[in-house]
Amino acid sequence: MTAIKADKNCSHLKETDVIQKPDADCYCYMQNGTMNLKYIWSALQVKINSTEMFKFVPISAESNCHNSETIFAFFKCVVQIIWRSEASKETVININQYGENVCFTVQPYKKVPYTVSVQRNMVDRKLILLFVAGVLLFHFANALSRSAMFYYSAGVALGVLATLVFLLLTLKRFIPKHSTFGILMSGCWMSSLYFIYCLQGEMKWLWSEYRNYLLGYFLTVGFISFVVCYKHGPLTSERSITLLTWTLQLIAFVLIYFGVTIPQVAYAVIAIILCSKGLCYPLGMVSFVGRKIKNFFKSKNLVFQLLTEEEYREQGETETVKALEELRSFCRSPDFSSWLAVSKLQSPKKFANFILGSPHVSPAEVNAYDELYGIGGSFLEQQLFSIEPEPNRLANSIQEDDYEDDDEMQEQNESENVSHSNSIGLF
Repeated sequence: MTAIKADKNCSHLKETDVIQKPDADCYCYMQNGTMNLKYIWSALQVKINSTEMFKFVPISAESNCHNSETIFAFFKCVVQIIWRSEASKETVININQYGENVCFTVQPYKKVPYTVSVQRNMVDRKLILLFVAGVLLFHFANALSRSAMFYYSAGVALGVLATLVFLLLTLKRFIPKHSTFGILMSGCWMSSLYFIYCLQGEMKWLWSEYRNYLLGYFLTVGFISFVVCYKHGPLTSERSITLLTWTLQLIAFVLIYFGVTIPQVAYAVIAIILCSKGLCYPLGMVSFVGRKIKNFFKSKNLVFQLLTEEEYREQGETETVKALEELRSFCRSPDFSSWLAVSKLQSPKKFANFILGSPHVSPAEVNAYDELYGIGGSFLEQQLFSIEPEPNRLANSIQEDDYEDDDEMQEQNESENVSHSNSIGLF
């Protein structure tokens, strides 16, 4: 009986249907063909419950698999042909909402009513988890390929879940021909995937009945896998790292495909990810060229704005105050060698007053500067009325002023010493 012929004789299932029957019958869920984005992460399940044992037989198992549209549908069809469900009291069927019609028969061993119900979960956490894991795995594939922790974790997981693949990779150097290794690798992967598919429905029963054996298997195989990975060490060759990166990205695409219920959306997401990955280099080059062109035209059209006399004076005063404060802060810091500086200064007291906050020039120095360079000063008169100014006159005047300042400072120090001695005498 083919699936097409079974559609006419079987009961058609719809969402929220609940059917109870005691006799054997066939059922079909017909696809409506309409695509709705709100069902992108929804799951449609058919549950069969009974108090007695029954046998579930998918009708599509008797049809040919060469009509499958994709490789995933072909693999699923082959697994359904090989795998025959044994008698059970409960069966859950996950229906692909945008695939082919699903038909099956229920054959109870006793005339006891069984229940067939159709339920929809609008947000399936497993689908969202698969989709997010696929996107993140593709994004961090290169970083994970270079991580030693990921290398050991992946090796242990591969040894536990796909022991045949792990053994074949370990014995790769003993296989001379690459064609032979490729054939064996394909067979090991198919066998491991089939083994995982068969055990996923029976894992709860195995864990409850053979927990000790499963723990022993996980610990033993996991430890052996870790030892083998530790012996070989993490990947160091760039070629091996690149191959592992491509493998992780391929696995990411598989997770994205199975993480959504609409295949067209999965294809669009994969295409967007590939385009965004490939466009990063052209976009970076275009951005670099754009910055170079912008800087080239900017350099040709530079506009210099001259300062006015008032702006020049304000800027000079501001920067001078700022520089003096920085000098005070540096002199107060522990890194400043105060004794070395004092030994080289002519007037340490003036320097100490400056550090404590006094002005860096004394009132006498300000007056001397105004008399020399201010309005009515000797320097200005010399520039205005002297036809041929003497070249050394300015230097001599400055030197004389310096001598006068030194004499004033010396007289001031002597007066301070006298007052200090007098105060000591009073005490």
